[in-house]
Amino acid sequence: MPSTVVRFNLADPSPPGPRAHAARYRAAVEMAAFADDRGLTVIQTEEHHATTDGWMPSPLPFAGAVFGATRRIGVTVSALITPLHDPLRLAEDLATLDLLSGGRLTTVAGLGYREAEYAAHGKDFTTRGALQDEVLRTLLAAWTGEPFTYRGRTVRVTPRPFTQPHPLLLVGGSSRAAARRAARLGLPFFPSARLPELAAYYDARRAEYGTQGWVLQPPEHTSLLHIAEDPDRTWAGYGSHLLHEARTYASWQSAGTRSAVRSAATDTAALRAEGVYRIVTPEECVRMAHEAGAQGSLILHPLCGGMPIDEGWRSLHLFAERVLPRLEAGATVGTTA
Repeated sequence: MPSTVVRFNLADPSPPGPRAHAARYRAAVEMAAFADDRGLTVIQTEEHHATTDGWMPSPLPFAGAVFGATRRIGVTVSALITPLHDPLRLAEDLATLDLLSGGRLTTVAGLGYREAEYAAHGKDFTTRGALQDEVLRTLLAAWTGEPFTYRGRTVRVTPRPFTQPHPLLLVGGSSRAAARRAARLGLPFFPSARLPELAAYYDARRAEYGTQGWVLQPPEHTSLLHIAEDPDRTWAGYGSHLLHEARTYASWQSAGTRSAVRSAATDTAALRAEGVYRIVTPEECVRMAHEAGAQGSLILHPLCGGMPIDEGWRSLHLFAERVLPRLEAGATVGTTA
């Protein structure tokens, strides 16, 4: 049975005002609780700033709300733009979330790729590599619970996190610099797309540094899913929401950026044909799960691009009621066989 992921970034192309946006945040937390109750695997969220559509700027408070509403499901922040954060405060925040959740937090540390985000936070985009080195070294030192030297003074961060030796922290990216950084620090590496040559480079540098680590690569083809009984009608009614997210995300990428979910589509017909964003029936979703296998994942995106909340709930209910039982039955048969 593949892992089951529910993604939230809460972007909305027509900002509806604080009350309506608050309803979307509440719906996302309620959907996370629903997913937890049905045995789904992970809630995934992310960080972006200086947007016009409310794209998630503060994933850590959101993760805390999810942890407070759930008991089992994990939360992955993929990615947190770590150079934008104060290193000591970030160490405290991540340790607190790790304690609150009993070790259910996974953080992918990313550099980011938009100068506007750095400018908005008063950070120098050209020094982002050095900022990343500092924040990652600080996190690892802080989570020991022992005093250490930080910017010329002795500091200590307590309490220690629940997970030992530290909360799960991966280095994200699609460059050799990111792979070297992960290898040097002995941290797992999460390429932003399936890049076997970069994974091999990471392994070679890890052997050179004498560090431990591993690579978590996305699958060859990644699709963001919405479940519907009538995909044609759903594309006609709601495809613009998916297109908004696809075009916004693509507009942030430079020519050399590689991402598992990057789209080149400029209209909904092209987006549908491309397959990065997919609206599928429950039966099609079951087939996708069997094709993906135990090493794959199904990524549900119920509130994509400002999708109406009711339509997001319909998608989740279809998955829970008509997809998940068949996957669980197949997994049980496979286990007992």
